[in-house]
Amino acid sequence: MGDRWYQEAVVYCLDIDTYADSDGDGVGDIRGLIGRLDYLARLGVTCLWLHPIHPSPGRDDGYDATDFYNVNPRLGTLGDFAELLHQAKNRGIRVIMDLVVNHTSDEHPWFQSARSSPDSPYRDCYVWSDEEPPDRHQGMVFPGEQNETWSYDRTAKAWYYHRFYDFQPDLNMANPKVREEVKKIMSFWLQLGVSGFRMDAVPFIIELTEPGNSNSPKDMEFLTELRQHVQWRKGDAILLAEANVEPDQLPVYFGDSGGSANRIHMLFDFMLNGRLMLALARQDPEPVIEALRDTPALPPGGQWATFLRNHDEIDLSRLTAEQRNQVYEQFGPDEDMRLYGRGIRRRLASMLGNDRRRIELAYALQFSLRGTPVLRYGEEIGMGEDLSLPGREAIRTPMQWSYKPNAGFSTADPEKLVRPVIDRGEFSYETVNVTAQRRDPRSLLAWFERMIRTLREAPEVGSGSTTHIDVPMPPGVLAHRADGPTGTMVFLHNLGNEDAEVDLSMLQPEADLPIDVLSDRGYGEVGKLDSLKLAGYGYRWIRLCRGQAV
Repeated sequence: MGDRWYQEAVVYCLDIDTYADSDGDGVGDIRGLIGRLDYLARLGVTCLWLHPIHPSPGRDDGYDATDFYNVNPRLGTLGDFAELLHQAKNRGIRVIMDLVVNHTSDEHPWFQSARSSPDSPYRDCYVWSDEEPPDRHQGMVFPGEQNETWSYDRTAKAWYYHRFYDFQPDLNMANPKVREEVKKIMSFWLQLGVSGFRMDAVPFIIELTEPGNSNSPKDMEFLTELRQHVQWRKGDAILLAEANVEPDQLPVYFGDSGGSANRIHMLFDFMLNGRLMLALARQDPEPVIEALRDTPALPPGGQWATFLRNHDEIDLSRLTAEQRNQVYEQFGPDEDMRLYGRGIRRRLASMLGNDRRRIELAYALQFSLRGTPVLRYGEEIGMGEDLSLPGREAIRTPMQWSYKPNAGFSTADPEKLVRPVIDRGEFSYETVNVTAQRRDPRSLLAWFERMIRTLREAPEVGSGSTTHIDVPMPPGVLAHRADGPTGTMVFLHNLGNEDAEVDLSMLQPEADLPIDVLSDRGYGEVGKLDSLKLAGYGYRWIRLCRGQAV
């Protein structure tokens, strides 16, 4: 893997507390994760993205930190974390971690000091207003769960700003002391051995909040500072950012107006994610074609991170109301399946009716598109959700390892588990688990291993260019190609349930013994590319040619 390792990576994201419990206290821990690294290596994972690991009251699943320089004791120690980094490196797996510095917990010592006195050295580390801001009830991230973005603190006798919940006061990024502290936090974890950070809520990190101004300025140069700082500390470390902003704003997160790639290395592709969901709901590839066509040009080294499911709700806010309703109708028909008026709180397997053909199709499509694929834990075995849990916790249930009690996640009494395991219905751990699928060479887990191995043999998907093949196609069929120094791959995906036949003979002059390298079934010889059959919900990855140097 080259210097820009992130362009050819397979990222796997997980919450340590719901992955594997090594000591039987009902909470997953670092030692438990270390014990599952061989599983991840066999799956083909090359980068682990860990959700927040810091000490926290746990009111927002760890996103309310009280100490940025330590590990939550429920998960283990700093020594355990250092051992995780060592063991992961031995298996060729890098580790990135969540950097949640838009806010702290209101129990953080900085905020407790800040609210105690106007003369506190930490007072200006947060955003305050002596008067009630007129935009107090605007800009909520969690509508329905959040009523305001400014709250009055009786001890401080002032209003404090919180873009998220009221127990998560925002840090003041206009304060140079806060910026330096953020850099120190990054330096600490880089020195320990992480390979970078997934930066939470980046548009809010760079927001220079002004009371009463619902459109406060954003300091993009702070991202340039962070990129420079990270690269000087560890040359191949990366910044992966969450920035669900308008498409025309995306390029400035990667670099400045001069075209330099001097800010974020990777951005989650929310625009593509919404379009993928719409395409799957309609069984029509046109939304994906539009997304590929409308994707802003990235500077050299800039990269998209693609995903179908992440740790949050599926965010459909970039779709029109009509499009959003079409997705709801197919994948979230019941009100309790939806969240915040914009999203769906289900896993993909249940959204697709547990139809193995459609699950394979969806992930084959995601992994073949430009960018670096991100996979949520449990998706590789087709886990479901628990809608009886509140909000986003529905898709944050313990990993289902085996038939053993508690799905093999923990030996604790069920009532002591960090969250209940799914123990009923078609997604019960007795039906869906790693052990059962490990024994079955035709399982979804076995398919994911094969698909990821195939992707690793096609680096042009991540580091090359991806273009839609614009020729007449049967309804429901998407054809695209990936080109790079290592060669060319052609991909066919049938989002509809009717069999189809595709003519790509116009590519024959470029072909050099073309062959299927991954498909939903045996289709016979590729031949002259003029009669490529494709089953309903079928897919074919075709190696068109290899680069001369490979």
